[in-house]
Amino acid sequence: MMFLLQASEPAATATLAVEPVAETMSFGELFLAGGFLMWPLLILGGVAVFIFFERFWAIRKASAVDPNFMNRIRELIFDGKIAAAVQLCRSSNTPIARMVEKGIERIGRPLNDVNNSIENVANLEVSKLETGLPILATIAGGAPMIGFLGTVVGMVQAFMNMSQAGGTVDMTVLSSGMYVAMVTTVAGLTVGVPSYFGYNYLVARIEKLVFQMEANSIAFMDILNQPIEQ
Repeated sequence: MMFLLQASEPAATATLAVEPVAETMSFGELFLAGGFLMWPLLILGGVAVFIFFERFWAIRKASAVDPNFMNRIRELIFDGKIAAAVQLCRSSNTPIARMVEKGIERIGRPLNDVNNSIENVANLEVSKLETGLPILATIAGGAPMIGFLGTVVGMVQAFMNMSQAGGTVDMTVLSSGMYVAMVTTVAGLTVGVPSYFGYNYLVARIEKLVFQMEANSIAFMDILNQPIEQ
């Protein structure tokens, strides 16, 4: 009986043996494993986030126009209250209001001059709204390229490590290069893809605002073409 108990102990020990737990890497360790190219990708990601939210709020503020703005402008102009109309534009502080303000200041001149002045202000306002968008577009295209560069660098590093190890295929030898290859690719796409969608979203918002500016410009010119008696 004692012999049977002793014989069963190794089996019990083997059964109770703790299975090895797969090691997981933290985000910081994974970041460092990606190599030096992770740092420019991190900077580009921060710049992209800043530009997107800064432009988002600027475009949102510029698009906040009172639906009755042009009606109030029409009433003030027909009443001869030009100074009040200018003050209303300045208090609104939007691209559309600044456009109309320039047109009001040109009242009395030929309509072509008024229209040209409005268009010049509109072009300046659109240029201001597009500030930073070329950088965001560059990040959208450049970040994945940096990630692919990391893929090539990682593969070269993996083959160099394998060559130094005498040509033996060992995952521990290849792991550092593979980490660089895969992590930088993922990081590049993580930065590039949201930047691409964010850029197109902001461009769409600006195009919508440009349409509103054109509509209000036409409405203002119609006001000037209407008889004062109306």
